[in-house]
Amino acid sequence: MKQTWRWFGPDDNVSVSDIMQAGAAGIVTALHHIPDGEAWTTREIEDRKDQVAHTGSGSPSGLNWDVVESLPVSEEIKQQRGEWRKHIVNYKESIRNLAAAGIETVCYNFMPVLDWTRTDLGYELPNGAKCMRFDLVDCAVFDIHILARPGAIEDFAPEIAKQASRRNSKLDEDARRNLVSNIVCGLPGAGQGYTLDGLKEQLDFYGDISDTALRQHQIDFLAEVVPVAEKAGVRLCCHPDDPPFPLLGLPRIMSTEEDYDLLTTRIDSPSNGITLCSGSLGVRVDNDLPGMVARLGDKVHFIHLRNVFRETEGAKVSFHEAAHLEGRTDMVVLIQAILAEESRRAISGRKDASIPFRPDHGQQLLYDLQAGGQPGYPAVGRLRGLAELRGIIAALSHPGVAAA
Repeated sequence: MKQTWRWFGPDDNVSVSDIMQAGAAGIVTALHHIPDGEAWTTREIEDRKDQVAHTGSGSPSGLNWDVVESLPVSEEIKQQRGEWRKHIVNYKESIRNLAAAGIETVCYNFMPVLDWTRTDLGYELPNGAKCMRFDLVDCAVFDIHILARPGAIEDFAPEIAKQASRRNSKLDEDARRNLVSNIVCGLPGAGQGYTLDGLKEQLDFYGDISDTALRQHQIDFLAEVVPVAEKAGVRLCCHPDDPPFPLLGLPRIMSTEEDYDLLTTRIDSPSNGITLCSGSLGVRVDNDLPGMVARLGDKVHFIHLRNVFRETEGAKVSFHEAAHLEGRTDMVVLIQAILAEESRRAISGRKDASIPFRPDHGQQLLYDLQAGGQPGYPAVGRLRGLAELRGIIAALSHPGVAAA
């Protein structure tokens, strides 16, 4: 398992030197400053590669840009409107340019409008650490009372809707603005969040797009780009929905093992694969993560390891992001399944036998509490996570354990 670290570029408050000290062996990054739908040029890609390869003082870092996260799929492509065909042409060009630069793994997602959704970006835990949280009642407050989406109340259980009504009546303007900001802030590093009016406009575009229609739009997209990726030697891997259940009336098509099985069956190619995110998929009790690795492991090209604590029960739940070895996912069993998949690959001679992974998100600890930075991506919290995951990998890979 290749240990990587997500880096948001020169403006990230975690530097390349910091990443070296953390012991990561590779970098996961993207050209967040380029608008969705535009092609990534060779020059922009090489500039970022050079930034990864050097510290702030100019000395070699020994790090490479191993994984793109994300090469964004525009809303126009997802909705098949406007200049969506031109955007696909640009996507193909980006794939070719990345391949020419030696970058072979490209993570993307097909989540409509919002890449991930949290209602609290700094939820304080009993020990003083902070984490990201999704509160189902707060989501209902936003959807029913602030966004005032038609039919929103029907998407929540009656008791959740009642709690949302009571909570909404007690919110002051600062709390209301903070809730809106948390939900519509956009992907970290991208700087492409929404206003309420802008969000409503995007939701209107999805008014007649069902799960089935959105899935077909994804298949149409992949039918165009996967042959290009195959020829270039690039592995595309789709990130799951986060959280993995319907929100704001939007379709959701990447939330379960069945979704991924369908995706990889419809477009059966080594270049059409999975980003296995244990945090996103782990929110659902019906997702058997070690089983997914055993059954779909040959399609897993990239892994996010993090954990969640479910605060409620049901199909839609409140949850917060737990420490990497806490929460509902048994990380030891999951990593054991991943190592078994890597062993199978090595025996068969696959050149991608070592699957890149990164410690995903992390709680704000110690220095993080004053440093700020991208939501969900603190330095110390991720360092703790990487250290814990590294310990599991080392133990399971030890000759005395592996031979047992």
